[in-house]
Amino acid sequence: MTRSVPSRHHDIADDLRRQITTGAVKPGERLPSEADLAHRYKVSTATLRSALAVLQGEGLVEKIHGKGNFVRRSLRKIVYVGGWGTLDPWTAAEAAMRVTVRTTTVQADGHLTTLLRVPTGSPVAEFFCISHEGDSPHGLARIYIPRDLAPAGVLGDDSSCRDTATRFAVLGSAPATVRETVCARPPTPDEASALRIGPMAAALAITRVATDSTGRVVEAALLVFPGDRVDAVFTTHVVTDEKGAQR
Repeated sequence: MTRSVPSRHHDIADDLRRQITTGAVKPGERLPSEADLAHRYKVSTATLRSALAVLQGEGLVEKIHGKGNFVRRSLRKIVYVGGWGTLDPWTAAEAAMRVTVRTTTVQADGHLTTLLRVPTGSPVAEFFCISHEGDSPHGLARIYIPRDLAPAGVLGDDSSCRDTATRFAVLGSAPATVRETVCARPPTPDEASALRIGPMAAALAITRVATDSTGRVVEAALLVFPGDRVDAVFTTHVVTDEKGAQR
């Protein structure tokens, strides 16, 4: 019986993994350059990058553009509160967690027209939010509001909506209903780059649609978190039929 021979990049990943788990390479420490590692292991740069991709997918290594590959520090999880539409207030308020927000106006097309139920080309206020603990990203959100529903000054630096956006929360007035669709999937290339995760890492994706009492969609949000850095908590409230119970 012929035994399968492990590929070279798996051998390299095993060796680097051992160094990380035994503490020979410390959390937060920068690995040697890809060229230096390829020379050390006597492999091509492509093979070396395949080995690093394995460790990135396992959450042991993160690649920071322009800086190199680093051993990932152990990160605490954040909590997304489903049904309420926000990061957990305690999590969002901690000094170590910061969220940057970029606002702009875009024209709705494709999937966005379906979510917001607006014609193609409709102006939409977009909030792009990304949360960090130190230098490590924890999650990102793209929140969209039909432009005619956006409060005055919503795109300005002094907008109260910007403060709300730092919690990934529903930005408008209290909606009548919030529908959230949750799935686990690989990240898109843009998401993998922004969150510094491997292309095959598990990402938790939440699509949130808020409607008012007339049924109009007042907001749509696309949230993505690395699967190892978030817990999504949903609470169900059971309504008891007291009259039926007394029969």
